[in-house]
Amino acid sequence: MTDPAASRPGSGADHAHDDEAIAELGYKPELKRTLGNFHTFAAGISYISILTGTFQLFYFGIAHGGPAYWWSWPMVFLGQLMVALCFCELAARYPVAGSVYNWSKKLGGPHIGWLGGWMMLTATMVSLSAVALAYQVTLPQISSWFQFIGDGTGQSAAENAVVLGTILITFTTLVNAFGVKLMARINSAGVAIELIAAIVLILLLAAHVTRGPGVVLNTFGLGSGTNLGYFGAFLTAALASAYVMYGFDTASSLGEESKDPGRNAPRAILRALVASFLIGGLILLFALLSVPDLHSAKLSVDGLQYVVLSTLGSTVGQIVLWCVVIAITVCELAVHTAGIRLAFAMARDNNLPAASLLAKVSPRFQTPVLPAVVIGLVAIGILLLNVNQPQIFSVITSIAIIMIYLAYLAVTLPMLFQRLRGRWTPVQGRFSLGKFGIPVNILAVLWGLGMSLNLAWPRAAVYNATGPQHWYLRWGAFLFIGVVAIGGFTYYWFVQRKRTGVLAMHAAVAPGSGGPGSGNAPTP
Repeated sequence: MTDPAASRPGSGADHAHDDEAIAELGYKPELKRTLGNFHTFAAGISYISILTGTFQLFYFGIAHGGPAYWWSWPMVFLGQLMVALCFCELAARYPVAGSVYNWSKKLGGPHIGWLGGWMMLTATMVSLSAVALAYQVTLPQISSWFQFIGDGTGQSAAENAVVLGTILITFTTLVNAFGVKLMARINSAGVAIELIAAIVLILLLAAHVTRGPGVVLNTFGLGSGTNLGYFGAFLTAALASAYVMYGFDTASSLGEESKDPGRNAPRAILRALVASFLIGGLILLFALLSVPDLHSAKLSVDGLQYVVLSTLGSTVGQIVLWCVVIAITVCELAVHTAGIRLAFAMARDNNLPAASLLAKVSPRFQTPVLPAVVIGLVAIGILLLNVNQPQIFSVITSIAIIMIYLAYLAVTLPMLFQRLRGRWTPVQGRFSLGKFGIPVNILAVLWGLGMSLNLAWPRAAVYNATGPQHWYLRWGAFLFIGVVAIGGFTYYWFVQRKRTGVLAMHAAVAPGSGGPGSGNAPTP
């Protein structure tokens, strides 16, 4: 793998390449380049959000896989690293808003591109709602004052989660509407706090170790008596890690607003993923080594919140939980930001209803404002499903993660075909996998297929955790994704396909023509 310096960072040649890459896709530069290295890194790591994901899902992993579920963390990292390396090559060549959509369109054609973008956009809006629910897991444990409705059990917990989540989504909508610079400042400050808090948490837990690292070999006897034994239990528990380690592509989705993104975006993607793996892995490890009672029922109910409060005490524990709240907030902000860029990218191609309005860039805030509002409202609407149908909501949330993995496949699979045909050439002087391109790409595709199947498997523990049992919940992944994919693509084929094409106000000027380009550049 190489990343040689073809020119000085930040030079005119760098900016020329970035603008030419956008023009090759048919667009003119419109968004202001204000984001630096740390901003793009922060966007990727805040979407992954170690404190949010580990605190929200540790209970699930330990309940279904015991302490040995820890090994799913490096497993998921290695699989996602293969995907990230492919994305790095693409980010170096096409640092563009709505990266997954534009990459799948460039590599697989307009139909694959639209389907990949549609899946990613739907999943992003559901994920926005899912992350907002994490407030309910943390804030009431800090103070009962945050339990506005009831006592925090049963129906009142679901209703209160909607209230807290709505407040959070409203905040991220306003911040994103006021421009990328404000978003980047808040996000970067939040990420800095999250990283410092995570490192301090690791040190504090390490100071309270009560057992040796052999604990990560303990399976609690889970899976015994079943067809697949512990392997089946481990595959279920691995979802706790798979639900966390994605979203690193956000660093490249801000490419049109970043300085020298062709060079910085690949670095930001890898740094975000590697940092998340190292910090998250150590948090999970030392949590298992330090928790006073490894067999406590609260461990598989309250998860890391229980570990922190029981190990570090209420005062230190609450400080850590406040840092988790900050992490949830910037994670929500990053998810919302990524969704806005994706909607803008699809609308710019006239691939969404009311495209000209959704693709309009505010002259004052220099950002697409309407997508921020629309995505926020849709996310709040989805959140309302949690009031009376929390089990259905958990099914949809799980499915949203699958759709993101499938959207990633819509990039890596066509990319593999292009490589095998000899039609993919990394941009000279930027990130390149070189001779490792084909094997890494093959592993990325196999990983995406395998994990998508594991995520969608009709297991009751995920899709019908509480009674009564319903077949449509167990098979919810296949049913929901089928409806979203087939229904969405039907709409595209009979309605939107006939209108698709770069809107004139966003089209690049074709060299020598003086008029807007078509945006249909040949596949590399």
